[in-house]
Amino acid sequence: MKELIEFIAKSLVENPDAVTLEEEEKEDGSILIKLGAAQDDMGRIIGKQGRTAKAMRTLLNAKATRENKRASLQIME
Repeated sequence: MKELIEFIAKSLVENPDAVTLEEEEKEDGSILIKLGAAQDDMGRIIGKQGRTAKAMRTLLNAKATRENKRASLQIME
């Protein structure tokens, strides 16, 4: 799941080397993915009215559901 978000994020930004991802597994078994990027690229990650971020969350949830897991995406500023 981390690879999916990493691919999408690096495809969107101008500085793909600045994209950082952390994957944490919570006590209840769900997965939290923390996404960070350069300050200049945060607008591209979030998108107009948060549409891009919402789309990434939707794709992440679809992939997690196929694997019978729960996942969430947190965008770090």
